[in-house]
Amino acid sequence: MTLDTVFWIASMTKAITATAALCLLEQGKLSLDDPIRDVLPELAAPRVLEGFTVTGQPQLRPANKPITLRHMLTHTAGFGYFFLNPDLLRYLEQAGIPDPFTGKNACLDLPLSFDPGERWQYGMGIEWAGKAIERVSGRTLQQCFEELLFGPLVMKDTGFEPTAERRARLAGMHARQSSGSLEPLPFELFGWSWSGEDWKPMPQGAEFQSGGGALYNTAADYLAFEQLFLRQGRSSHGPLLRPETMRLVGQNQIGELELPPWRSAIPAVSNSGEFLPGIPKKWSLAFLLNTTPVPGGRSVNSLAWAGIFNTYYWIDPAKGVAGVLLTQILPFLDSKVLDLLDRFEKAIYAILE
Repeated sequence: MTLDTVFWIASMTKAITATAALCLLEQGKLSLDDPIRDVLPELAAPRVLEGFTVTGQPQLRPANKPITLRHMLTHTAGFGYFFLNPDLLRYLEQAGIPDPFTGKNACLDLPLSFDPGERWQYGMGIEWAGKAIERVSGRTLQQCFEELLFGPLVMKDTGFEPTAERRARLAGMHARQSSGSLEPLPFELFGWSWSGEDWKPMPQGAEFQSGGGALYNTAADYLAFEQLFLRQGRSSHGPLLRPETMRLVGQNQIGELELPPWRSAIPAVSNSGEFLPGIPKKWSLAFLLNTTPVPGGRSVNSLAWAGIFNTYYWIDPAKGVAGVLLTQILPFLDSKVLDLLDRFEKAIYAILE
């Protein structure tokens, strides 16, 4: 790997999508709390999956309130991911819905796991937020990102489909074995059997640009994005987000709800575990927030998240520090990478002290 190596950053895409949505919020093109059905009629009548009958048929009912952009950005809309939710996995199997990593529009046709605002559950709300951005702007997500963020922040290596030149710089993909070793995986693999054991080739030609997890990026480009939040919404070309919007980005937006421990339904994709064990965690409009300082590390209410291929980042506006650690390893929450992340972060703060 080199400093210009290109990585599939997966769910690190989400913060970029959320930030673009906030830019359009400031322009009056999106609203946090109006029903999103006004922008996305596809979500006019969401259904909640309550379980299955004794014969295995899904039990669905209408949601008791409309979905909003705030719900989608804070992961409280009720959307989930099949690899974290056994009921959704079962529903996908029965309905023949493709997994979200195929990039097929049909993968979005999923029921909610609960009524909007009721709980926090990691899921596909940001994919729908990306659709909303495209709908109100009349352009692709890539085009919106280029104008709103990539251009002003000089993120020259970030995009949904790597060019031939970027593909030549792609990091290799690997799977952690039970022995602890790493085995190479063909890069175009994403898509798997529901058993989580047999890898299938990833279909080419996505039908939509996924705001939840489809960007490719370099460490330098992601640090350029993180610096936007160290500079209180300013780029080298001027302000991109207003101070009041930046305050929302750094504040808890889920009230008394908390992020639960991470429970995997497909071990080949993700391990079970917890981010920052022992620290209660909240969610802003774009990031995870730690409610207490990390011993030897980031300040309280630092901004953070990750991507499924064991890519991680944090932003500490209080101390003016941002960090990113990129690998291409499955399954997620790899213990060796998490240990490296912890030591990396503590080494940075030890130098600062």
